[in-house]
Amino acid sequence: QTLACYSRTTVPRPFATMISMIMVLNQKGDIMISRQYRDDVSRAEADSFRLQVIAAKETGTQAPVKRIENCSFLYTRHLNMYFVALTRSNVNPALVFEYLFQKIRILKAYLGEDFDENSMRNNMTLIYELMDETMDFGYPQNCAVDVLRLYINLGNIRPQDEPEPSQLTSQITGAIDWRREGIRYKKNEVYIDVLESVNLLLSSTGQILRNEVTGQVQMNTKLTGMPECKFGLNDKLVIEKESSNMRKPGVEIDDCTFHRCVRLGKFDADRTITFIPPDGEFELMRYRVNDNINLPFRIIPAVQEEQGNTRVSINLKVIANFSDKLFATHVVIKVPVPKNTAKAKIKNSFGRAKYEPEQQAIIWRVKRFPGKAECMLSADVDLMPTTRAKAWSRPPINVEFQVPMFTASGVHVRFLRVYDKSGYHTNRWVRYITKAGSYQIRI
Repeated sequence: QTLACYSRTTVPRPFATMISMIMVLNQKGDIMISRQYRDDVSRAEADSFRLQVIAAKETGTQAPVKRIENCSFLYTRHLNMYFVALTRSNVNPALVFEYLFQKIRILKAYLGEDFDENSMRNNMTLIYELMDETMDFGYPQNCAVDVLRLYINLGNIRPQDEPEPSQLTSQITGAIDWRREGIRYKKNEVYIDVLESVNLLLSSTGQILRNEVTGQVQMNTKLTGMPECKFGLNDKLVIEKESSNMRKPGVEIDDCTFHRCVRLGKFDADRTITFIPPDGEFELMRYRVNDNINLPFRIIPAVQEEQGNTRVSINLKVIANFSDKLFATHVVIKVPVPKNTAKAKIKNSFGRAKYEPEQQAIIWRVKRFPGKAECMLSADVDLMPTTRAKAWSRPPINVEFQVPMFTASGVHVRFLRVYDKSGYHTNRWVRYITKAGSYQIRI
């Protein structure tokens, strides 16, 4: 988020990231491309990285940060290539890794999703240009693909598409580099998806050990010009400010992270989400909710191991807590059984359930689960005798589902206002989807 907002006029802070060198190595440890931004490291350091990291096969088993002879190596992989940042200063590791990820994303945009060693070698000039534009004297600069394409274009851009020099300068150094001017649409539309993932861990006695919802707001904007948008959720703090007589209480929304187009100063001041949106699809924000969660499914298990360890009896009751006007899709309930299971006799009220030995579980699949419905599953599991009696560890029941037009947190979109000087009408479409994250019930 921070990277693409840097400009050529950025004055580095005393403890800002200072990267001395960026290099790309192949799986043998040979340097394919390197760019030195400061003179406190040399290519000789690359040999120590090759010997102590690549040859020692540390990648994937150790942390992607290695300190060798007072030089820090921060690296990530793409296919069989290593993207490595070298520094001798006390850097912010998160920012360095973000730069490396952005670098890979930029190369994917220019060379293709699966760019390899050959495509890198065939485009050396382009890659060195990108290295010079995205970093200056060790400080990350503009990493916005749309802006880089305006002036690093492989010679494919048509003359009529070339921007005016003044417009190009404002986009490179300006604050709004994620949206170009002059966009036109016959129909102005905004599609909003609120996607939530429910995480639950329930003890065998029914006590809630973990319960949270993580959500994200995805948008697809097809808007003319440079509109300013104001977006509102039923945030408890905002609703309490606006009205003391609340009919419906708001939701306590925590850990909000935003796309870089959002004006964070406005949000910090009065919790309003104001932004000039990118064109097309993007993720506006992420959030987390811990309180007052409406669990989509209530599952009541009863598992009994009979004496002699020859049989296990399983009874399961599943209740849908959402409205009867809604339904869940792709419901999969995985009920674990002992490893020495011979066969299972299963009865269920609807859907399909069968014992799958490779998963050591009874898998119950329901394509369409109506709201407020209750269903039962009972199974008599016969066990094979074993030479060594070993207690069954009783893994938890795992549940997968998807519930359209429902949010477990209670979050909903209150409004989306689009302001543009031409005053055009905008169509808005909102969709809600809740799915299972880690939804487990111990037995």
